[in-house]
Amino acid sequence: MKFVKNYLSLALIATFAIIMTIMGAIGAIPGTFSALLEQCVIAVILAVSLNMVVGSLGELSLGHAGFMCIGAYVGGKLAVLLSTSLGGTNIVTVILALVVGGLSAGICGFIVGLPALRLRGDYLAIVTLAFGEIVKNVIENTDFLGGQMGLKTPSFTTKRDTRFMLFAIGAVVVIFTIFVIQNVVKSKHGRAITAIRDNEIAAKATGINVTKYKLMGFVISAVFAGFAGVLYSFSQQTLQAKTFDYNYSIEILVIVVLGGMTINGSILSAILITTLNNVLQTKLGGDFAIAKDLIYAIVLIVLVIYRNAPALKGFREKYNGKNLWAKIFKPKHNPAKDKGDAARWDVVPTKIEMNEVLSTDVVIDNTGDNSADIGERGGNK
Repeated sequence: MKFVKNYLSLALIATFAIIMTIMGAIGAIPGTFSALLEQCVIAVILAVSLNMVVGSLGELSLGHAGFMCIGAYVGGKLAVLLSTSLGGTNIVTVILALVVGGLSAGICGFIVGLPALRLRGDYLAIVTLAFGEIVKNVIENTDFLGGQMGLKTPSFTTKRDTRFMLFAIGAVVVIFTIFVIQNVVKSKHGRAITAIRDNEIAAKATGINVTKYKLMGFVISAVFAGFAGVLYSFSQQTLQAKTFDYNYSIEILVIVVLGGMTINGSILSAILITTLNNVLQTKLGGDFAIAKDLIYAIVLIVLVIYRNAPALKGFREKYNGKNLWAKIFKPKHNPAKDKGDAARWDVVPTKIEMNEVLSTDVVIDNTGDNSADIGERGGNK
């Protein structure tokens, strides 16, 4: 039962990916929907990886788009070189680009995180924000990576019969990302990271190497952001460094916060926000295009208020997904159908809760009689 609970999200994602891949192979998926699936896959990887830093480690990072940018350009440039030498883009090109792009982002995460993670709160946010802007400006002024004109990358979307392949590969990367981060969080290393988030001073006092575990979480997050960047490079005809600005980092952070800074919440939030953004861009055009950002902001404000308003706490607890699932699928207990021990405490009706402590009042008769009037009543003392 515990295994099913831990890996239910992975099973659902794998099932959905297989169905969509088969439908894409037979041409049953339109191009616009395939592009939306690609965007959702990339958003999920970014959200789950950033949750490692913001949710598990408890640090505020605003440079996630910078790591994505590094992975996109390094992996994209490698894909261009391999496609030219091999005469086309194949699965080997994608795998090599993912590995090199992810490692490049991880190395940069280590270099930046080693000094930056000694800072906390707003100072760390400023440093990571500056890192993302530095990466963007350096790439914009590097002719080898396309400069101001951008980097033209090989794309799976140029051929109709292979368009679904990028989503299939991205789904595999999503499953791998969730599996790795979920197991890290549940391991002894994850417990150490959580202890640092809850109380860094107490974690140090118990002998936890704070710098080591902070850096580990930061590097893992950067590696998977690099993976997302590589997938993004294959989904675009041309990479533009200005895409990976601080607004993109904040958008990823908003997704994580709306998801409650949990893995499953980040997955659902990434899909919801990406779909909403795509629908607004598609439906609102011409004179109504300016209303897209306004509607998007209003929806985000409503979601934030719902997630955090104290007045709605009772409503959230009563109608959250866990409780609704239990009401729908959990069978109601009927004591009349119990065939076991009729004296079980969970079956016998009583006016006193079994977890209450029974107090005893003893009254001593001072008239010489040693008898005592002893009464019992239920209550908490």
